[in-house]
Amino acid sequence: MTSSEAFLGLLTEAQTTLDEGVYAPAAESSDTVAAVLHEAARRMWDNYPYASPLYAGQMLKPPHVVARAAYAMAMAVNPNNHALDGGRASSAMEIEAVAEIAAMFGLKQHLGHLTSGGTFANLEALWVAGQVAPGKVALASAQAHYTHSRITGVLGIGFRSVGVDSRNRMSVEALEVELKRGDVGTVVATLGTTATGAVDPLDEILKLREKYSFRVHVDAAYGGYFALASNLAPEEAAAYGAISRADSIVVDPHKHGLQPYGCGCVLFADAAVGRFYKHDSPYTYFTSGELHLGEITLECSRAGSAAVALWSTQRLFPLNRGGEFAHGLDGCHLAAMEFFQLLSKSGRFIVPSAPPQLDIVVWACTGATVEESSAAAQRTFDRAAKLGLHLALAKLPLSLFPAESWPIPMSSSEQIVTCLRSVLMKWEHRDWVPRIVELLFEAVA
Repeated sequence: MTSSEAFLGLLTEAQTTLDEGVYAPAAESSDTVAAVLHEAARRMWDNYPYASPLYAGQMLKPPHVVARAAYAMAMAVNPNNHALDGGRASSAMEIEAVAEIAAMFGLKQHLGHLTSGGTFANLEALWVAGQVAPGKVALASAQAHYTHSRITGVLGIGFRSVGVDSRNRMSVEALEVELKRGDVGTVVATLGTTATGAVDPLDEILKLREKYSFRVHVDAAYGGYFALASNLAPEEAAAYGAISRADSIVVDPHKHGLQPYGCGCVLFADAAVGRFYKHDSPYTYFTSGELHLGEITLECSRAGSAAVALWSTQRLFPLNRGGEFAHGLDGCHLAAMEFFQLLSKSGRFIVPSAPPQLDIVVWACTGATVEESSAAAQRTFDRAAKLGLHLALAKLPLSLFPAESWPIPMSSSEQIVTCLRSVLMKWEHRDWVPRIVELLFEAVA
């Protein structure tokens, strides 16, 4: 049975169970609906093959069949998790699922909820940070997601970027220089940058907090679930081991958590920050004395179906070290390490000085100059796509690569090189590395 047939079978069975307990509206004319759906399906052909292991370019991981089925099934009710009136059952499921994520990070207590994605989750965390330390600035590494500079601009919070080390992680030395200025209220530590998967040294950053007293926000939108991984290098493991001491954490279940878009999550270690959300609505909350999730969120309407999908997935794959879900993350890291080693031995590419920290691999093409190398990366990207291998391009600092990687000295303006980038985030990527390498070598032959 194909995956689509399995999905439809599971959905039909679940829908029957749901219909027994809720009001089911009358169906539309099947012929008319079918015609529209077939037209929409044909329009959707114009996409990259995101589900294929040979799609290894951007951060796109197919949602698990249980998440798809649970989301579609819940859409028959179309719950709104802003208030218990709009999503009583799905709100309870959200609270349970978010508590499991908090436990994954080792938080003994928490205040948290789902969001439409990492951007809004980070906005809430920085908004709270601004309420705690008004007038103070926020810092993030030069390789942090660009959303932080935008968000702080929206919130009216000052922002400065901090230089990175040779592994694209926030430089602790550069951070301390900024902290000595005395105006820092929040430091954003990224655990899994979107460009290279770099993991900022959170444990070292927290040591500086003891000296300079600032708030620590962890943007783990991409890499958060690697807290369950068992095969990270000691420095990365130390960073994840310190995550429970952060003030706030963001993770995106719609990345490594096998969820449909959009499903983000924000967590606060101190539940008392809920006081900043307090508001009175004249009509939203009126049937329950219990806490409504809308009372601790900036977003109002939120898809309850996302909570049902996440809850169902975590029932199937508990967030336990050593479990099946954690094993999948270990496999992603192993795939990246194997890919990196094969690239290193090939002599056809320039690889970074250090191996991948998570499951993202970047590499440059050989060339006498940085300009030649960048042009070769674009050609390889185009040729690989024609062979069915889909990669990504990224502009990265030369400091990532060994000194004298390019024979002809660079000018002062050539500090960036266009690289190829591969995100090996699918569980099956471990088995597909040889085929990916084979097609890559064919693309540069």
